Amino acid sequence: MSDINPEACDGLKSSTSPDDKPALPPFSSASLAVNNEPWSVHAEASKLPFPVPANPTSPIPFFHLLERLKTTKREGWRKYGIVGESISDHMYRMAIITMLAPEPLASTLNIPHCTKMALVHDMAESLVGDITPMDNVPSVEKHRREAETMDFMTGTLLGTFSQGLDQGRRLREIFQEYEDSKTKESVFVHDIDKMELVLQMMEYERQSQATLDLSEFLGVVKKIQFKEVKVWCAEILNERDEYWSNKGSHAGKPEVRELLLESLK
Repeated sequence: MSDINPEACDGLKSSTSPDDKPALPPFSSASLAVNNEPWSVHAEASKLPFPVPANPTSPIPFFHLLERLKTTKREGWRKYGIVGESISDHMYRMAIITMLAPEPLASTLNIPHCTKMALVHDMAESLVGDITPMDNVPSVEKHRREAETMDFMTGTLLGTFSQGLDQGRRLREIFQEYEDSKTKESVFVHDIDKMELVLQMMEYERQSQATLDLSEFLGVVKKIQFKEVKVWCAEILNERDEYWSNKGSHAGKPEVRELLLESLK
């Protein structure tokens, strides 16, 4: 997903939302269709193990597609030999974290809307996959694929019956709000996206018994905007530093922790 806008959070408007098969094998996020044709959502959909009706009369085909989020792994960890969390795993914990937003920040946010956004923001990866910098897919192309997939999911799969049309439109709006990152809710969810990555990074280091240094992922910390999320991240990094120290070693990139603590002064 796109990085959040660099502007300060002050002045950001709050969202006005009213209510606020067997596993498939891994596939390359950056793959081209046959005959070297550009990536196409319809080409990817044609590979699905279930038929996609031209005019669905229920959300069942949409529900089937969501299963891909349970079986598609987050790709960034594979560089270190980790085949772990799925896209759904990541979004689920993000959703729970949004529910526990600390005060005074929580009182300025539409928390139910944030929770929905956490559950929707990576939905396009059900067909696009989890594209990482190692895939060498330009940002513009990445966003094109995701937008095309969301149009397919919310339009083709949900837009041909009355209830699906309304709900599909709402899902598409929530996704776009996250991408545009102009509301306080979307900036908060971007922050939680990064914090959840830091949590998972430390947990994988701990599971490896300090044989893996995953500090290359700490760059995301510098992009976190809300002070309350920075405080959470500082606690995680303090815990990480203590863990590595107890193992008789030093956590990678300690300067990230120091810069974070400095920003909280």
